[in-house]
Amino acid sequence: MDLDVFVSAHRAEWDRLDSLLRRRRRLSGTEADELVVLYQRTATHLSLIQSSAPDPQLTGRLTQLVARARSAVTGTRQASWRDAAHFLTASFPAAMYRTRHWWVPAALLSTLVAVLIGWWIGTHPEVQAAIAAPDELRELTRPGGQYETYYSSNPAASFAAQVWTNNAQAAALCLILGAFLGLPVIWILFQNMLNLGIGIGLMSSAGRLDIFLGLVLPHGLLELTAVFVAAGTGLRLGWTVIDPGPRSRRTALAEEGRAALGMAIGLALVLFVSGVIEGFVTPSGLPTWARVGIGITAELLFLLYVYVLGGRAARAGETGDLDAGDRSAALPTAA
Repeated sequence: MDLDVFVSAHRAEWDRLDSLLRRRRRLSGTEADELVVLYQRTATHLSLIQSSAPDPQLTGRLTQLVARARSAVTGTRQASWRDAAHFLTASFPAAMYRTRHWWVPAALLSTLVAVLIGWWIGTHPEVQAAIAAPDELRELTRPGGQYETYYSSNPAASFAAQVWTNNAQAAALCLILGAFLGLPVIWILFQNMLNLGIGIGLMSSAGRLDIFLGLVLPHGLLELTAVFVAAGTGLRLGWTVIDPGPRSRRTALAEEGRAALGMAIGLALVLFVSGVIEGFVTPSGLPTWARVGIGITAELLFLLYVYVLGGRAARAGETGDLDAGDRSAALPTAA
């Protein structure tokens, strides 16, 4: 294809399309129809140039022109409260339900690891001595010690915000780093379980495990479940790199990645709830049974949300991905 001849033959159409786009809000019906026709032609021209005689400058100009025209023809859909409601009642719970075969085993195995670490530390004084000096261990585990005062060391509101930020970052890392074959996710999970296991072991060795669980369970049930969901989603994303299934690897990663992004937003909300509990309920003067009861109630409500609402949405075909109309085309197309 002679590029100079091609440009001379169609430059007037491109200039006309650019002119219509500059005043698209004041177009007549005939001009609007003309804009659609010129958009289709220009998209075809762009495809021909890219395949036959690629020219960076011309391709860049026509790409921008086609993008502007496409936006004018298809319009830009604005997010609404209906989208937010759909996300909370369908997309997010369905995405968690679909990944349950990943995060439930991750939760069970991680909990087992934390218990074993706690048992090992609690029954081996030499391990405790390797963690800290005897005076430091007593300061950690004594009545009114650091394990207890940690939850009331700052004003409730600021403490809740700090906890929410830290946990949201951990969940986001699990989701983001999952694409690296899931290996960083396993390390993040282990670090969390190691910290929990150390607390279990040290407090059980001091005969105060009931106090420790009374402080951890109110917020920890929901908090750790959210981290497990993020970890399971990250592991699923990592497995998609290895085995994309019937989809192409690019398509599979795009679909699972978009779902993971939505999960990050939803889990931030879940962690906000656990942060509020940790900031206001855990250090409160409520009896232990009441604080733990609040934590168990929050956890049960979350599981009902996933398995009832999420299961229903998943069976209806919801995947947690964007609606088809909001996705980019899988392959470049020309109208």
